Amino acid sequence: MSLLLNHPEAIEKIKAEIDANVPADRLLDEQDLPKLSYMQNVITETLRLYPPVPFLIPHVASEDCTVGGYNISKGTMLLVNLWAIHRDPRLWDEPTKFMPERHETTNGEGFMLPFGAGRRKCPGGGIASRVLGLTLGTMIQLFEWERVSDELVDMTEGTGFSIPKVKALEAICKPRQGIEELSLVLH
Repeated sequence: MSLLLNHPEAIEKIKAEIDANVPADRLLDEQDLPKLSYMQNVITETLRLYPPVPFLIPHVASEDCTVGGYNISKGTMLLVNLWAIHRDPRLWDEPTKFMPERHETTNGEGFMLPFGAGRRKCPGGGIASRVLGLTLGTMIQLFEWERVSDELVDMTEGTGFSIPKVKALEAICKPRQGIEELSLVLH
């Protein structure tokens, strides 16, 4: 939400995408997610800029090898700096800029690793992506969002396992017009 509040045009695009693809009388559900490509691009771009963790789980070299021209001895602990990969200017145009449109093509595929890769990939990555989509989509479907002031949301990162923001997010949300027509019956 912090990035979106700093980019209200992205909120408007997601809102328009939801309004065009989800019937007005119900909440979006998991079957709607594939139709919400711009919203998925926003989530992917957010995970690129602010991955769940800055480093992937440490690995240990099972044999002597060479990685990127460096000789690695068997038993050496290896860390993958996800934060640096996702902001590497050799891999991404304007790497520190929030640009969801960059994910409309497969450019960058293979460099997006928010949940790791291979057999040690986070087993919860798929469900996390769906929950992110459902949560963000529902928040935008139901509410109008804005910053509490004209100042941009402070995106300064703190220290910790999951790179928390230094300053907690404060936002104003108001029910969207027409929300009362939604059928909020749980099935």
